[in-house]
Amino acid sequence: MDSKLPKPMPTEAGIVAFHGRCEAFYPADAVNASVAQQRQWYDALCAAFDASSPAGLTRQDELLAGRIRVRRYRPAQIATETQVFYIHGGGFVVGSLDSHDAICAELAHGTGAEFVAIEYRLAPEHIWPAALEDCYAVLEALLAEGRPLVVAGDSAGGNLAAGVALKAKAVGLSGIVGQVLIYPLLGGDLASGSFVEMAEAPGLSTADVAYYRGILQAPPDELFAHPLKAGDFAGLPPAYISAAHFDPLRDDARQYAARLIEAGVDVTFREEPQMIHAWLRARHMSPGAREGFAHLVHGLARLVGSA
Repeated sequence: MDSKLPKPMPTEAGIVAFHGRCEAFYPADAVNASVAQQRQWYDALCAAFDASSPAGLTRQDELLAGRIRVRRYRPAQIATETQVFYIHGGGFVVGSLDSHDAICAELAHGTGAEFVAIEYRLAPEHIWPAALEDCYAVLEALLAEGRPLVVAGDSAGGNLAAGVALKAKAVGLSGIVGQVLIYPLLGGDLASGSFVEMAEAPGLSTADVAYYRGILQAPPDELFAHPLKAGDFAGLPPAYISAAHFDPLRDDARQYAARLIEAGVDVTFREEPQMIHAWLRARHMSPGAREGFAHLVHGLARLVGSA
């Protein structure tokens, strides 16, 4: 690749300012630092973009499956019996209940649905399949409550959400009524498409994606880790899939949406034209992110039955 080629960059002032602010906390070469340092940077970044809690929303931390920390969000106005199981992003390496707390709170408030967020085990201390095992154990516990469930996640969390939906289908576990995948990592070819075009995109590079894949150590033929490798997409839950144009993961989202549609699954797909990876955090400073978040809330509300 010609290093002299200009790096892809959106033109919307709000998202450019968001990226600049992020760089001050979490530099582009952060993968060269220790994992402990990466987590410190990420926690500082997330705290900087925190937001006030919606009025009347309550939180409760507890353990599910006897060992896994979760946080339940109950908005002031409940509009559906369907719950949302939210799985945070962070490359399988960083992130926690706190890192995505404000995002979950605002999504719960906007949809009128109860949310359950998970704090799954992180790599490199816990490589594949620890994170998926944790998410699937919580999925089983939530479905045992007898309420319909939508699985949702961003980035690595989108990977895990798609993975648990595939695993549930494979074993005949019913009750998932929707899946929401936000700029998900789904196992695409790092030498083609957006992984080449957006290799040096702001916020996430293709080298970063390779790093996170490597640290997770999932086998390359494991379809629950690389959902695009699944051979049969028929019967999977309806989906809302969101891609960012300036993101090496863009084509993963495009291709997964296309595979689901080809298999007869109801899919709403949006590609945010000026957005970069992790734009959810920019929802209060970027018009494009604000619009994308509004569409996300509406798409999620349709899946939980509150729209």
